[in-house]
Amino acid sequence: MVLIDYKNVNVRQAEGELVLEKVNLQVEEGEFVYLTGKVGSGKSSLLKTIYQELDIDEADQATVLGKNLLEIKRRDVPALRKQMGIIFQDFQLLSDRSVYNNLRFVLKATGWKDKGQIVGRIDKVLKEVGLLDKADRMPHELSGGEQQRVAIARAVLNEPKMIIADEPTGNLDQATADSIIELLRKIAQGGTAVIMSTHNTALLDKYPGTVYHCAEGIFKKM
Repeated sequence: MVLIDYKNVNVRQAEGELVLEKVNLQVEEGEFVYLTGKVGSGKSSLLKTIYQELDIDEADQATVLGKNLLEIKRRDVPALRKQMGIIFQDFQLLSDRSVYNNLRFVLKATGWKDKGQIVGRIDKVLKEVGLLDKADRMPHELSGGEQQRVAIARAVLNEPKMIIADEPTGNLDQATADSIIELLRKIAQGGTAVIMSTHNTALLDKYPGTVYHCAEGIFKKM
């Protein structure tokens, strides 16, 4: 099943500057996709169009999870995002609450009400990312790699159809970055597509996937 289908999509930054022209991108269930390129090449802007932080105004086709992004209404964007997990380079955890309560906040905000189901789901995802014993820790008590694992746990809470990861290893050392990629690949093997931007090309040889490159306004499959 095709989850993302972009045909000749032009990607503009929030200020209106064209950063990528005629993007053709197809992503299927369980696919592991790298977006490569230098800082400022348009990787993050392209990802933002997928979760609709940036609008698309020029394209032959732009569908994500069956939704036409050329026609989507703003009120329908939260429902679209609920089917995705989004991971950022700087983790974006809530600093005033524990790991457990960071995850609980997301579940409550997305409609979960049953306390037993909430506890069970949080325990399950923390076990998957190897942090079940850190549930009561505050974010500042965790290493960078552990914080990113919490961010991944948060992203998979609602069993999304795809994970969008914007430079998820950018602030991590190589060994920690490797462990994060291994975790994301395991998620992809379970059927969830992963679309990840990176400038760490060493990862590509070690952990193969579908590779697209952004440079000087051109987007191409490698």
